[in-house]
Amino acid sequence: MKLQQLRYALEVYRHNLNVSEAADALFTSQPGISKQIRLLEEELGIQIFIRSGKRVVSVSQPGKAVLEISERILRDVQNIKNIGNEFTDHDSGALTIATTHTQARYALPHIVADFMKRYPKVNLTIKQGSPSAIAQMVSNGEADIAIITEKLDDHPELHKLNCYDWNHAVVVPKNHPLLDCRNPLSIEDLASFPLITYEFAFHSGSSIARAFSKAKLEQPEVALAAADADVLKTYVKLGLGAGLMAKMAYDPQADQDLELIDVAHLFEPSPTWIAIRSDTYLRGYTYDFIKMFAPHLNRETIDRILYAPIVEDFSI
Repeated sequence: MKLQQLRYALEVYRHNLNVSEAADALFTSQPGISKQIRLLEEELGIQIFIRSGKRVVSVSQPGKAVLEISERILRDVQNIKNIGNEFTDHDSGALTIATTHTQARYALPHIVADFMKRYPKVNLTIKQGSPSAIAQMVSNGEADIAIITEKLDDHPELHKLNCYDWNHAVVVPKNHPLLDCRNPLSIEDLASFPLITYEFAFHSGSSIARAFSKAKLEQPEVALAAADADVLKTYVKLGLGAGLMAKMAYDPQADQDLELIDVAHLFEPSPTWIAIRSDTYLRGYTYDFIKMFAPHLNRETIDRILYAPIVEDFSI
């Protein structure tokens, strides 16, 4: 059994059982991956993947267990490498951050620029996606940390470092009827117009969904659901609806043709977290990046949250 074989099998699983995509991601050949996986299956005496002809169509029950353990093994191998690198080459390496478009576009640029000046030999990668997608990236090891703005109830393996709260705002073209509504704006006023907002805005548990539910209002008409704030603002400028988005995404210079309406009174503040697996060995520069993003999170605080001992209840 070789680590390479485990890595190949796991990569096929991560690419929705598409061997060609896994081969491209690993810069190797499809026949090479298929051969190594079959050698692993022969050694284990089980089928990891169920095939129909030459196509991989699903994962077998024992295969799921093998992939789960493989992921843990490869993560531990990377942690061992990180420990060695921390002492032999502490200012170089790689850091992959998963985050939403809004954070990448509006919250991170200055922090990333300062980090890269401080650590020019660190290969920094930023991956973007929906809140659920970026949480999954950290969970399966595709990213080291996630900067996330939604609940993580589906990922108990991730620890949350609370960074700061942010508020929503409404953006509309100049002379939009919402600008004539009473001040402060009511949620009923907002619901009377088509909205342009994030794809995940009305997912269960979001602050937007909770606000409309609390007001006993049905979900308003969503004219368009966008993946990011820049796309959202583009369609607001075309007059297709009122934009409901993160206030930080409003740029007074770039968005001079839009009016900002503060709606912090309508929606609960949304927390921004950094999510990390507790079994990840953090490099020194990762601690520094986190502190640059959230100055109150020093190394001692991070370690206390990530590596707090489990308190067992023996009263049962």
